[in-house]
Amino acid sequence: MARIGIAGAGIIGCATAVHLIERGHDVTVFEKDIDGLPASVGNAGILAVPEIDPLARPDMILSAPKWLLDPLGPLTLRWQDLPALTPWLVNLLMAATPAKVERSRAALLGLMRQALGAHEDLARVTGLSGHIKPTGALTIFDSEKAVDDAFRRGRENAALLGHTVEKLDARQARARVAALEGNFAGGVFSAGYQTFLDPLALLRHLQAYVRERATLVDAEVESVRQEAGGVTFFARGQTPATFDKVVISAGVWSRTLVRGLGLRVLLETERGYNTTFTNPQVTLDLPVFFAEHGFVATPLQNALRVGGAVELAKPDAPANFARAAAMRQKMRRYVPSLPETGGTEWMGRRPSTPDSVPVISLCPNDPRIALAFGHGHLGLTLSAITGRKIAELLNSGETPDLTPFSIQRFQ
Repeated sequence: MARIGIAGAGIIGCATAVHLIERGHDVTVFEKDIDGLPASVGNAGILAVPEIDPLARPDMILSAPKWLLDPLGPLTLRWQDLPALTPWLVNLLMAATPAKVERSRAALLGLMRQALGAHEDLARVTGLSGHIKPTGALTIFDSEKAVDDAFRRGRENAALLGHTVEKLDARQARARVAALEGNFAGGVFSAGYQTFLDPLALLRHLQAYVRERATLVDAEVESVRQEAGGVTFFARGQTPATFDKVVISAGVWSRTLVRGLGLRVLLETERGYNTTFTNPQVTLDLPVFFAEHGFVATPLQNALRVGGAVELAKPDAPANFARAAAMRQKMRRYVPSLPETGGTEWMGRRPSTPDSVPVISLCPNDPRIALAFGHGHLGLTLSAITGRKIAELLNSGETPDLTPFSIQRFQ
């Protein structure tokens, strides 16, 4: 048994804690805002196994200038933050070459093939059931060409992951989702998606499991120090705590901790917005992606969530909730019955790497320190498998399958 400290009690940190507790370790988890609403609770609530394509792709780079001209479009940049974001953006462009896109796809594919099974194991271990439904998802488009292109890409990914996809015209799409009363060209249905009924309830369940079997400290880890007798966390308002091993899984704030260890990492926030309607008058039978506008509508338990898009900005920049309003307005083109008022707005910080590949590795100069962050849009989807991989890393060391996820690529 080892004493293991974890910085971060979001979905990644909690999944990691569960795996380490099950291996018999003495675990202490630190979280700066234990009652807060991190990125893992405001996401779309989707197990997005088909999404193996990185954000940095040639088609995205070509579309970006048009998107950036629309302050409420699917991609926006706080220009005053550009100096701080420039290194990340330059590497985003460099990651969009065909060879690097294929490298990122292959890395994500390896994790996605294990993602569902890992969530099922995590649920079994923690006594959770009925929290996820095999709904599939529908993506709709405004042009026939966009439908054809998406169907082609969807078939390629489905062949790798073993699920089905269907090309639908507008009439067939409305047969699947009756609320789609507006005009559109057609859509693509993918059976590879599943829906979490309540992402916040899932996180609180995992946090409660950790609280009952380990130690959960309401304090932010501000620095990490390597010592001969262990690794010490310095948390705000707490006595320094030394552990045999530690895990850094503090979202975008992980970058500060690893830089203190002498490591370089490119980690910024793709900030996302949503609106959640409770007991909604509009019901959907499955998630609907509005891909050309960068958002998704997801039916949750007694709720409907409309959110997505990407805002590149410093983590502490003020929220711009006009972006949430813009998504609601755009959705009414397709779902006129969506309410114009009501709902709770939210903004979250997706910790993202330029190549869309998370860091899941050991510290290069100290195998007592594991790193788990940078999952971008896929934090919920990849949380369970990441927790399992981190537990394996701390037990057995680096393995070839995790080489693409090493922090070494940033050094």
